[in-house]
Amino acid sequence: MKCRDILCKLYGLAPPETAEEWDNVGLLTGRPEKEVKRVYIALDATDEVIEQAAEKRAELLLTHHPMIFKPMKSVTGDDFTGRRVMELIRHDISYIALHTNYDICRMADVAAERLGLKETEPLCSVRTDLKGKTLGLGKAGVLSTPCTLRECAELVKKVFDIPDVRIYGDEDSLMERAAVLPGSGGSESGYALARDADVYITGDISHHQGLDAVLQGLSVIDAGHYGIEKLFIKDMEEWFKENLTDLKVFTDEVKEPFHTV
Repeated sequence: MKCRDILCKLYGLAPPETAEEWDNVGLLTGRPEKEVKRVYIALDATDEVIEQAAEKRAELLLTHHPMIFKPMKSVTGDDFTGRRVMELIRHDISYIALHTNYDICRMADVAAERLGLKETEPLCSVRTDLKGKTLGLGKAGVLSTPCTLRECAELVKKVFDIPDVRIYGDEDSLMERAAVLPGSGGSESGYALARDADVYITGDISHHQGLDAVLQGLSVIDAGHYGIEKLFIKDMEEWFKENLTDLKVFTDEVKEPFHTV
């Protein structure tokens, strides 16, 4: 199957026009006419990921976070992005990123489903697609069962397979409505308040963002940037196996990118 045809299928899942204006999604390096039989899926196009993709003889690398965000004036071995681009070209690996278009069209729904949220609505950056469906970053909804903040934190750890989370708020307070925004959501806590959420589940919460949220009556569970967004790897693996059955799919090992000592 040609790379351009795979990209077309992926755009059916997450159309590029749904991505945020600042984002960079789609085919970032490689040949559209490249024949693809093996796909490697990861969250980030790190040196190790590109090496693993080459070892698996993958013709296509798919990641969530784009390796290239800003225009590159040169591609050399003097910086890590240039080196990675050169490695992809050297191994003739086409490279596609699905970022905020995936966040808006799919990740929010998957995260909400794992948490068991009901009566959901988009959290922010709301828009309507060509079919009239309302889309947006994150989801807000009702927890299937009211629980304490501590119990909610344990639920987050379980459904997203996270070793630990950070909590802001009274552990014994009752949670009924939740908002979830995978990735970095510190600056979007106001949207969670506007959706009457009792708890905001996201990542990359700063000290002051956590304190300010609690002062406004919003508890916070910081699951880390990687903690929730890593669901991209498994979700896309399953999507390929259901929709592009002729392709061999490999996935990056799921592991936290840091250690707590």
